Parts: sequence; structure tokens; C-alpha cells
Amino acid sequence: MKIDAVKWGGVLLIILALMAGSAWAAWEWQANAYGQQLAAKEAAHQTERTNLANANSAQILAEQGKRLALEQWLAASDQSHYRALSDEKTKQARLRDRLATADLRLSVQLDAAATGCDAVQATTRTGGVVHGTHSARLDPAHAQRIIGITSDGDQGLIALQACQAYAKEVSGTK
Repeated sequence: MKIDAVKWGGVLLIILALMAGSAWAAWEWQANAYGQQLAAKEAAHQTERTNLANANSAQILAEQGKRLALEQWLAASDQSHYRALSDEKTKQARLRDRLATADLRLSVQLDAAATGCDAVQATTRTGGVVHGTHSARLDPAHAQRIIGITSDGDQGLIALQACQAYAKEVSGTK
């Protein structure tokens, strides 16, 4: 009987060893399969993140390009606006200087019938372009004020044109 018990103990030991070996093999196989699934999911996730990052980078580059183009347009527009304003100021300064030195006189046309003024000469001088009308010369101080008013108006018109050009560019209408 002892031999039977030893025999059965050996068989039991072999069965237990086979069960442990098969459990270990199943465990390794499942771990390997699960590891492959995790690796595939990680690769897919990494690919998705890379694609999103590339799309985001492309969008940022496109927006930076638009911003750079707008900044360049604004710089050119500012230069053009500044040039127009400075040219206008130069013309106004020259006109004021000519008025101050009596090199140039402003005159106004008068309606002789409405004012009843016959004392003003009806002839024009040789440099005039208006024939047969009554005119009177303005006082140089008044002429300077008139030039100042028109200068402010001209600057306002130039600024308005610059604003309109900016609004058209930003809104995309031409």
C-alpha cells in the first residue's frame, strides 16, 4: 500500500506540476496578448495625438501668415497715410508762408448785384482766371485762418480715407 500511496503521490505531484506549468503558460500567453493590445492602442493614440499636433501647427502657421500679411499691409497703409499727411502739411505750410510774405493774396468773388458794391474793380489782373467778376482781397490774418481751417479739413479727409481703407481690408471687401 505504501507503494500505491507513493505512486499516487507521484502522480499527484506530476498532475500538480502540469497544472502549474499550464497555468504559467496560460498566464504568459494572456500577458503577451494583452501587451500587444496595449501596444496597438498606445500606437493608435500616439498617431492620433501626432495628427492633432500637426493640424494645430498648420493652423497656427496659417494664422501667423495672415497676421504677418495684415501687419505688413498696416505698415504700408500707415506709411502711405503718413506720407499723404506730411505732403499736405508741407503744402499748407508753403501756402501759409506765401500768404505771410505777401507773395500770394487770397481774394473772394463778390456778387455786385447783391452787395450793391460798384467800387470794386470788375477787371482781373493778368494772372487771374476769372473774367468780369467783382473780387476783394482778404486780410492776410483772415487768409491764414482760412488756410488753417482747410488744412484741418484736409487732414480729416486723409484720416477718413485711411480708416475706410482699413475697414475694407479687415472686412475683406474691395
